[in-house]
Order: sequence, then structure tokens, then C-alpha cells
Amino acid sequence: MGKVAREIVEKSGINVDELLTLLVKNAAAELTTYYYYTILRVNLIGLDGEGLKAITEDARIEDRNHFEALVPRIYELGGALPQNMKDFHDMSACPEAFLPKDPTNVQDMLQILVAAERCAIRGYNAICNLTFGKDHRTYELSLAILNEEIQHEAWFSEFIGEGPSGHFQRSDSVKSPYVSKFSV
Repeated sequence: MGKVAREIVEKSGINVDELLTLLVKNAAAELTTYYYYTILRVNLIGLDGEGLKAITEDARIEDRNHFEALVPRIYELGGALPQNMKDFHDMSACPEAFLPKDPTNVQDMLQILVAAERCAIRGYNAICNLTFGKDHRTYELSLAILNEEIQHEAWFSEFIGEGPSGHFQRSDSVKSPYVSKFSV
């Protein structure tokens, strides 16, 4: 734990235990989303599914990167991840991104992907609002993740006809352009 890191955040007026709860719940959401997106991705088949596979893979890898970037901050502030994976899964800030009943229905899968990204956006927006001007490190990290989650939502929502997203696929060498500076 970073004693001074926690002290500075406490002195800024933030309830560090409340912040840690949000960070751990969002870390759980990132790791479980990575898991569920793995299952969704392998089921993206056929002409429609293949068109989404690369985008889903980008979002999946970036969600894992978000988890990896959150963990050090949790421990710096004196928090910890639960010892039991089931407990960690169950405390996720977002619902499970289960495979739809018909795993070949790409539209249903897109709805699941968009819902997961929207939940993540709400979670990181709340952390940004809590930490803005008070906890610069957590704010910068959460804002970086928020930027990527907003892009993920735009990618998937474009495919359900919600409007143009300015979608682009990440290059092979660039994953998590906002979060990569926090990677350990």
C-alpha cells in the first residue's frame, strides 16, 4: 500500500473505502467481461459474425488491459482483490455478458456487447466524477479507460444502426491507446 497515496486521497475528501469498492467492482467487471467476450468471440461465425470478430477481439483484449491497469491502483490505495474468484465475479459492477440463447443471432449478441460497454461507461464516469480534481492518478486512469469504453460502445452500436461511430480497428501493434501507459 502507498501510505502517502492513500493519505492524499483521504485528505482530498474522498472516502477511500468507497472509492476502493468502486474500483474493485469495476475491475471485476473488466475481468468477467474479458471472459464472456472470449465466449462471444468464438461464437461469432458466418458472414455476419466474422465481421464483428476483430472488433470484439479488440474490446476483449482492452478489457483485460483495463483490469491489469486497475489492480495496481487498488493495492496502492490499500485495497485488495477478493481471494475467491466466485466472490470477485459476483461483485462485478456490470451484469454478465452471457451468450444469447441462439448463439448464431448476431443482433442479439450485439445487444449484449453494447449493454456491457454502456455499463462500463457509467461505472467509469462515476469514478471520474468522484475523483476529478481530488485524486489525480485514479482520475487519469479512469478517464483513460472511459475513453476506450466509449469507443467500444461506438463500435458495437454502429452495427445495430444507431448511427455512424467513426469506427476503426486497432492496428496489431496498438491496443489500449489510452490505458497502455498504465500497464505494468
